[in-house]
Amino acid sequence: MSGLTVRRVAPASTRTRRIAKAGAAVAIAGALTNVLGYLVPVIGARQLSSADLSALATVLGLAAIASVPGLGLQIAIAVHRARNGAASTARISLVTTAVSAGGLLVLTPAVVPVLDLPVQYPLLAVLATVPTVYAGRRLGEMQGDQRFLRLAAGMVMLAVGRYGGLIAALLAGAGLTTSLVAGAVVAWLVPPILLVLCHSRKPPVADAISGREVLTACSASLAMLVIAWADLLLARYLLPADTSGAYSVGTVLTKGALWAPQVVTVLALPRLAQGNRRALRLALLMVAACGAVLVAASALFGGFAFRVAGGPDYTHLGHYAAVFAATGAVYALVFVLVNDRVATGTKRAAAPVWVACGALVVVAEFFAPHSLEGVMWSALGAALLALALCTIGRTKR
Repeated sequence: MSGLTVRRVAPASTRTRRIAKAGAAVAIAGALTNVLGYLVPVIGARQLSSADLSALATVLGLAAIASVPGLGLQIAIAVHRARNGAASTARISLVTTAVSAGGLLVLTPAVVPVLDLPVQYPLLAVLATVPTVYAGRRLGEMQGDQRFLRLAAGMVMLAVGRYGGLIAALLAGAGLTTSLVAGAVVAWLVPPILLVLCHSRKPPVADAISGREVLTACSASLAMLVIAWADLLLARYLLPADTSGAYSVGTVLTKGALWAPQVVTVLALPRLAQGNRRALRLALLMVAACGAVLVAASALFGGFAFRVAGGPDYTHLGHYAAVFAATGAVYALVFVLVNDRVATGTKRAAAPVWVACGALVVVAEFFAPHSLEGVMWSALGAALLALALCTIGRTKR
């Protein structure tokens, strides 16, 4: 027996408890992230005019889209780390951050007239983008190492940094501009906190992450976030200010159904990178079940959902609640499939989502009525198209 190495395998019950503990921690962190994100428009609906509420939602959409490379950076680092081990991440993280913030800065002169925003709003979004994108470096390292308890804490810190200052300023009765300034300033506290939290002593053992890996993940993440926010931006562009403000309240339900099962994708990604097909099937089943529950609840309590999201002035839109929730639920399934495409190295992983996004813009602009209902149904159709294309692409692999 002297030449044999004995490996101790944790009992199934112990592994189950660990997974359950990690899942609970990430779920709580994701829920808190969503709550803080939803509090911004909910508080804004009670503190701001309909026009300012629409502007706030639009700025949040721009900041979310500009920050998407941070999510792509996190996914790329997590996938590479789970598959190959620790790798150098400093240079690619700085480059990704510079490109993200610089891109929004360059586009600001075009964004201001198209979305009818004061110039300082996109510039404040640029300021908040830098720390948010760079946070993807540390979150990806923790996710790839499957240190999910630390990852959960990091997710909470990022959420507090992104939304804490904005929420505090709105509650204090500050105007929209002051609130956006407070949000951007607080966001800069996130990177140093995550550096301390991550505290990895693992030396790099794999090659540095390539720009192609990050570009693929960023393209997929950008496509997912663009299509998730595209209907709100289209509403701002196509509809009167009051109607687009009402639409922004409905999208709170969409984002709720979209991000509620986020924990499933977070936990599954490292296993998807290792080629675990059972993890994909289980993830899809759990996300679908969560979506079904949320859509049913929205159908039964639509008026209450709109009252919670925007106040009593929006209760009459309750009969649309199930449609907004269904759009988010379908996108949640799409996001699982797109993450699987990235994790398994599928070429043009984001192509189905970009096609659906283009279809949404064309249909909403040229075919659907320029009304709340027209944009709403166009968004649901785009979600279903993306799901169909992702499913077809998977069956052909």
